[in-house]
Amino acid sequence: MLGWFAFLWFSPGPAPYHYRLVEEGGSDKFSKLGLNAWPDLGISKQEIVVDGVDEPVAVGYLARRGNTKPVMLAWENHTGEPVVFVNNKLSELTLLAPALAKHVPKDAAILAWWDTSRQIQLLTGLETVFTSHLSGPLITPSLWRPRIEAIEKYEREFWGSTASAEEKGKFQRFADALSAAPTEGVAMLRELTGGREAYVVVHVSDLYKLGLMRPDRIGVAYKDFPLKGGDVHGLSAMVKRWLLDNNYTSQTVHGLSEDNARAYFLTDDKSKDTLLAQMLPMTNSSPLEFKAVQLVHKEGGYWVYKIPSAQPSNT
Repeated sequence: MLGWFAFLWFSPGPAPYHYRLVEEGGSDKFSKLGLNAWPDLGISKQEIVVDGVDEPVAVGYLARRGNTKPVMLAWENHTGEPVVFVNNKLSELTLLAPALAKHVPKDAAILAWWDTSRQIQLLTGLETVFTSHLSGPLITPSLWRPRIEAIEKYEREFWGSTASAEEKGKFQRFADALSAAPTEGVAMLRELTGGREAYVVVHVSDLYKLGLMRPDRIGVAYKDFPLKGGDVHGLSAMVKRWLLDNNYTSQTVHGLSEDNARAYFLTDDKSKDTLLAQMLPMTNSSPLEFKAVQLVHKEGGYWVYKIPSAQPSNT
């Protein structure tokens, strides 16, 4: 597979992959996904295929209600480098959605990364600031970068992306807020929601995506580690050693499955002072004591905060 990726580096052309429909049906047909609480969803399983490679490089599960545009709900990457989406645990999302639907007021606004926003809107019906498939940042193996324009075009066409310039601009502002100092960043979040009652949902994987979008403000690296027999102490030792060997400044770990965990690292001191880093459980942050926004819920890698209507005096 790596050899084929290398071949693609020297042969620019169309997008190096395509989505291939495997099967589709209702949530009852895909019972392993745990979507029985949403029987009205239509689900499709898509393989991400590279010509000349026997096995799919990833598998995605898309969902839609009626004739609406599809939303990526679950993603399984089969390569050693992120492709298009970041791996997620659907079981965390299916626990988060009912909690949000129960406790977040119907007239409140929710800020989250665009892919998380679309998932929340689909499963809860709540209003999210971002509703379109924004495809940013575009996540591709480094060897695919010469075909970045073709990939962007293919993604827009497949997802039917019709985001307005205003929505795109707001999402850039959202990235600016997460990568800013806490006081400044929260003020920007409040501005994006027009002073309404609002909540922000972040996930540990947002670190990686924000690092791609704002590398000058937050330096992020990651590494996957085996989780053998639930050996948390062994995992902790391996992650700490990797942090020290690479001179990173902070880390957090998120379980991808029973057998694997992903550690995200901040690569310099300034990165730990960004709003997003302070909202997540890094080794030098404390979300439970964070005052700039109010922690109201946690589910797996998701952290939900209420945005104060006025900046607290103790930030």
